[in-house]
Amino acid sequence: MSPSKRRKAQAAVALLIVNHVQKKRRMKRKRACWTQEWLKVRDVWPQESLAPEIAENYCDDFRNYLQMSDASFDCLLRAVTPLIQKKDTCMRKSISAHQRLVATLRFLATGRSLEDLKFSTAISAQALGVLIPETCCAIMQVLREEYLQLPKTPEEWQQVAQEFEDYWNFPNCGGAIGGKHVHINPPAHSGSFYLNYNGFFSVVLLAIVNAKYEFMMIEVGKNGRLSDSGVIEQTRFYRALKESKLNLPSATETTKGLNFVFVGDETFTLHENLLKPFPPTVLTKERTIFNYRHSRARHVVENAFGILASRFRIFHMPINLSPEKIGIVVMACCVLHNFLRRNDTEGYAPLNMLDRENIDNGTFIPGDWRSERPRLVPLQSVESQIPESEAELNRFKYMEYFNGSGAVEWQDFIL
Repeated sequence: MSPSKRRKAQAAVALLIVNHVQKKRRMKRKRACWTQEWLKVRDVWPQESLAPEIAENYCDDFRNYLQMSDASFDCLLRAVTPLIQKKDTCMRKSISAHQRLVATLRFLATGRSLEDLKFSTAISAQALGVLIPETCCAIMQVLREEYLQLPKTPEEWQQVAQEFEDYWNFPNCGGAIGGKHVHINPPAHSGSFYLNYNGFFSVVLLAIVNAKYEFMMIEVGKNGRLSDSGVIEQTRFYRALKESKLNLPSATETTKGLNFVFVGDETFTLHENLLKPFPPTVLTKERTIFNYRHSRARHVVENAFGILASRFRIFHMPINLSPEKIGIVVMACCVLHNFLRRNDTEGYAPLNMLDRENIDNGTFIPGDWRSERPRLVPLQSVESQIPESEAELNRFKYMEYFNGSGAVEWQDFIL
């Protein structure tokens, strides 16, 4: 074969190969699809019409479905829609704000996996993994200023303290402080970084709660491997407390000249502005009375955590998101708790959900949330340390007050 014919033959073979490769590529592109066909028709799935139908005819079912009344849902939807509604494109129709909010609330209310949730929402797990944190961010953005704020002035702190005195007979109290471990699936390549003393993986949720079971401050995200006392000491709140940057009322502005305080359990270190109970090994009658009065004020934070976990069942199983997204989701649950406490009190947290006390005979009546297995695990108590003299003196002053001019007639029932 002449060189000229050989070159023509080689060119023909090369052209055939190129055509074959291009044909395979076209076939491959044709087979690939943007998303599953059944996910493209989410508008004909029942979710969009189901929620209004339930809201109109089955109020209790709607509450069970989303853990809020239809009125609260509509209010929330109006608030977040400008932040979460996306525009339709020439390629596809966007997921509506209604669908995004319903999917997010179902995720928080049930704790179901994204793979499971896609079948009831007709939204892919990948899209849910993006839109749920986005919607939680929007919820925080629209609700935080009104529903999750720590007081900034002595006068605002005094208003909080007045409610503690009115509701729980505890003066000069700026809030009950508590912390819990939130169960998570360990992030990839994190090793034992999030492994806590209980043997499971967690991040820590620290909160301050007012007299009406509402969160005033939350910090979430410290890894569970840290000692619980170490976690607390690393929070912005605790640093501000120790550095006297919270703008608390001075002792000259408080009842009986006692320090303005927060109440916490054995997890915390005694501080001149943070009261913890006396250890059970050194109790006298007077100290027992103090511990009882302290417990009455502090129980609001335990009830807030209990109601939170009971209503938002995402806390009933390990949360399978990145630590950053877990923080966003937990904060959204807390601000929704406050939103519903104020706007849907009877439905969200009726009286039987809360711990009660019969002051005629000292009987304790546990709230319904206690009938469930604890989902938010308490922080570990620290060994008793020799407290600073000012902190110990302040605790003794409160003990004397509760056993003297500040006594209530039913407190002897607990002796």
